[in-house]
Amino acid sequence: MRRVSPDVTPEMAAKIKRYLLNNMAQHEIAAMFKINQGRVSEIKTGKKFGDVAPAAGL
Repeated sequence: MRRVSPDVTPEMAAKIKRYLLNNMAQHEIAAMFKINQGRVSEIKTGKKFGDVAPAAGL
């Protein structure tokens, strides 16, 4: 049976963008949110959530 990643929300995408700005590795971010690394890559490249700004702080 395939494992299904949770849907990425705009709030998650904002936090992911903040972690990316802080040079955290994509695989570490994916593990933290329990999502596929491909989802992190899509956010990084702007394919998904391109209009969402990085979260403040963290």
